Amino acid sequence: MQRVLGIDPGLRLTGYGVVALPDGYFDPQLVEAGVIRLDAKQSLEARIEHLHQDLESLIIELKPTHMAVEKLYAHYNHPRTAIMMAHARGVILLVAQQQGLEVEHLPSTEVKRAVTGYGHASKQQMQGAVQMQFRLPEPPSPPDVADAIGIALTLAQRLSTRQAMTINQPLGR
Repeated sequence: MQRVLGIDPGLRLTGYGVVALPDGYFDPQLVEAGVIRLDAKQSLEARIEHLHQDLESLIIELKPTHMAVEKLYAHYNHPRTAIMMAHARGVILLVAQQQGLEVEHLPSTEVKRAVTGYGHASKQQMQGAVQMQFRLPEPPSPPDVADAIGIALTLAQRLSTRQAMTINQPLGR
């Protein structure tokens, strides 16, 4: 069984979602999802340390086999947001490396397209699509959780496709 940990990085809220892809199945199952809450009143150094400790504990507990992280993007009107997100991504990548996890970096537009069918879907559309995909009683909240689940789902779908292609690949000559 493969387990995919999806991360939506942030220095206030870091969303996470874990989906399982049982061997021979193509429909991922939601294992757990939530947020790591960081106190915006704390120093950047303290928040980074908190994120490192919590993510490390999460990986040890949930034992993912793969990790996917939202790719860094920068909007020219908000360069500070990109810089702050880069701090969180750096910590996340460090923890993944320390725990021996390979990381795939997924653009948000690709995740939104895979989950909703539209690469510029709103937060509410992502929440609704994740709710429907996993038959949840209500949309995941806050939106960072739905985004993280979507990131994990997108990589799980990729892995499932790769697995199917390997199984159906013709034998060599």
